[in-house]
Amino acid sequence: MKHSLGTVGVCLPVSFTSTPSTDLQRQAVARLEEAGYQATWTNEVIGKDALVQLAVLLAATERMVFGTCVANIWARPAQTMHAAAAQLAQAFPGRFVLGLGVGYPEQATSVGREFGSPLATMRDYLDRMDDPAWPPAPDVAYPRIIAANRPKMVALAGEIADGALPAMLPPESTAQVRRTIGPDKLLVVGVQADPDDPEAVATKVCEHRSAGADHVTLLLPVGSDFEAGIDQLEQLAPAVVSC
Repeated sequence: MKHSLGTVGVCLPVSFTSTPSTDLQRQAVARLEEAGYQATWTNEVIGKDALVQLAVLLAATERMVFGTCVANIWARPAQTMHAAAAQLAQAFPGRFVLGLGVGYPEQATSVGREFGSPLATMRDYLDRMDDPAWPPAPDVAYPRIIAANRPKMVALAGEIADGALPAMLPPESTAQVRRTIGPDKLLVVGVQADPDDPEAVATKVCEHRSAGADHVTLLLPVGSDFEAGIDQLEQLAPAVVSC
């Protein structure tokens, strides 16, 4: 999977006030694939199903890998998360990564759940993903990585997941995450991308790669216009895809 992801990917522009049409999203990922990015990531909040979104986008492309950064654990039960992820992995071999995040107390409250301890909640959720279900989920492996910025969550990612997904941290923190999770786990790092300074973005990507990241995904500012954001990511590609 590390090879399939490539070194640099992008997160689709995030807006909490509008949703781009499915046709526009299909066109966008085709453009990103053509620009040289090997992976695209998408966010999820309560009310938006990232796995349905990725099913549409996986079917619209031939080679691109897709991941969630991150799938919200309050959006669906653990067994349902696993079954949906396994079905995507079965339908599109080697092209799907499940990034999981514990989210915020308000998201738990919105679905009538107790947030509790983030560490205990995430551990319990990953444990329950593998509980028996009827009918059973497809017997297909796929990477499960945990959104983790704090040391204890990073340690949990190294213990019970296939890797970690920290974001918006300096390269020194990436190096510490790598030391914590070990050399073989998947380390995906989210970095803020300034579309007006491609060279600075490329430098940042290379620094995180040198610090131990397997893959860096570019994050535009939250609230970026979708179409303008795709234009910006295309323009960044020549500077960053070779890092």
